[in-house]
Amino acid sequence: MKVLVSGGTGLVGRYIVEELLSAGYQVIIGGRRAPLPQAFSRPVDFAPLSLDPDEDDIGAFDDAYFFVHAAFSHLDGKYRGGEGNDPKTFRRLNLDGTVKLFEEAKRAGTRRCIFISTRAAYGEQAPGTELFETMPATPETLYGQVKLDAERALAHLSGPGFAGASLRVTGVYGDNSPGKWDRLIDDCLSGRPVLPRAGTEVHGRDLGRAVRLMLETESARISGEIFNVSDIAIDTRDVLAQIRHHADCPFPLPEAADKAGLCVMNTDKIRALGWKPGGMPLFEQTMRQLAEKQTVPRPSSTQV
Repeated sequence: MKVLVSGGTGLVGRYIVEELLSAGYQVIIGGRRAPLPQAFSRPVDFAPLSLDPDEDDIGAFDDAYFFVHAAFSHLDGKYRGGEGNDPKTFRRLNLDGTVKLFEEAKRAGTRRCIFISTRAAYGEQAPGTELFETMPATPETLYGQVKLDAERALAHLSGPGFAGASLRVTGVYGDNSPGKWDRLIDDCLSGRPVLPRAGTEVHGRDLGRAVRLMLETESARISGEIFNVSDIAIDTRDVLAQIRHHADCPFPLPEAADKAGLCVMNTDKIRALGWKPGGMPLFEQTMRQLAEKQTVPRPSSTQV
């Protein structure tokens, strides 16, 4: 079956595409530009696709049985605050343009639509609150509000013949995530101070498997639903421990952060469908792989 993936060349989208290719799906990359040759492990097709709500993109769905929407317009390196000083355009592209694609997918006869949303839809909660899909969502950022509004639009469109589901995703890491922790690692290896900080993460491979699960589960079990996608709670010390060890770094690790105050997303709902993320063993394996690529810079005479 053919799957149209918007944003398939992005940080998150690449993991989704590779998982679908490994499972035997034919993938169509939807976007402004075709991917470079051999950008993926197997051949992919390309269809022009735009987040501009005034553009007619229904032709991109002609051969697509499924649609995975991972595209998002934002300032480089930013999601929260990604609107910069132009919130109107940010909303127009990421909400109006997203809803347009949902509507075109439905009109074209696409059978399922999976939307990559975010934990930011929950907004700020009291420290230590466990986040369930059924709890009220109160985003305090435009990023979270746009994603939440798009979730609601997809749920409204969902019905017989068009099953839509939203995945609220936490931070995504992996061996194909260049740049995610580069500055943190560089600071550690250079002896610059690193502040303790904790967060939640999921490996991109496991996100890809969550998307695949949405395509292969009985439609009545996922249509109109929201699913949390998260795996582990880690801190800067966890990220840097393997790096420091394998790079023979002489500088100390940051203190462990307090993880008790994290608002962790409950994932029982998607686990009930058969999702099994890699947990800490996968994280440690990934960090070892990243560590092996690192070298320690020679301290300059000005370092203290």
